[in-house]
Amino acid sequence: MSEVQHNTAAGLPQHIAVVMDGNGRWANQRHMPRVAGHKAGVNATRRIVENCAKKNIKVLTIFAFSSENWRRPETEVSSIMALFVSTIGAEVKKLHNKNVCIRFIGDRSRFSQKLQKSINDAEQLTMHNTGLRLNIAANYGGRNDIVHACKLLINDVAQNKITFDEITEDLLGSYVSLNDVPAPDLFIRTGGEQRISNFLIWQLAYTELYFVDTLWPDFLDEDFEQALSWFTGRQRRFGKTGQQVIEQQMSGN
Repeated sequence: MSEVQHNTAAGLPQHIAVVMDGNGRWANQRHMPRVAGHKAGVNATRRIVENCAKKNIKVLTIFAFSSENWRRPETEVSSIMALFVSTIGAEVKKLHNKNVCIRFIGDRSRFSQKLQKSINDAEQLTMHNTGLRLNIAANYGGRNDIVHACKLLINDVAQNKITFDEITEDLLGSYVSLNDVPAPDLFIRTGGEQRISNFLIWQLAYTELYFVDTLWPDFLDEDFEQALSWFTGRQRRFGKTGQQVIEQQMSGN
């Protein structure tokens, strides 16, 4: 029996991170404008949020718009921005009623004032909710996240709030995005690409990476179940040997 088969105690992930890839290709296959794919992708996002809430998964982080996505055609970017505004307006009250807490990560200063207000209002409305924590990465880049954390850390050193010798991985980690929730257990990327694309570089260090060919609008409940099943079959070692993990599980520690 393999080490992976031995490991049946992993349980469900408590934090899932998702790159929702394939909206544009989904639309192209149907000879539709790319924005139609993004609209269809909203339905898939709604499904995974509902599934996470039903399964009592604590945190879901989705990559809605990367800092590199500004390089796309201006018409597509404008359509995505408009979709952001309309989707937030249509979904936030529903999510609030389901006790979902919404947080955005990334540089929101480049967004229109209207979109920034929608983001701020969504966070304010849901900030005290105690159910699923939904993190939406918008105008986010993992490298910039680390650079920003370093700047904050350097500033605190300059102000004598901390010393050079006190700097550790844990300390730097307290300055990056999502420092108030556990690191992702499971990363899902749809669309067939097998890379993390500058998403949560620091946070994904020990995350299990799951890639699937299904385009995001076609990612159904059964696809999510397959991803969870795959995860529960993984052995998460965190630098230990497989035998150490098995012995630790058997001892109940």
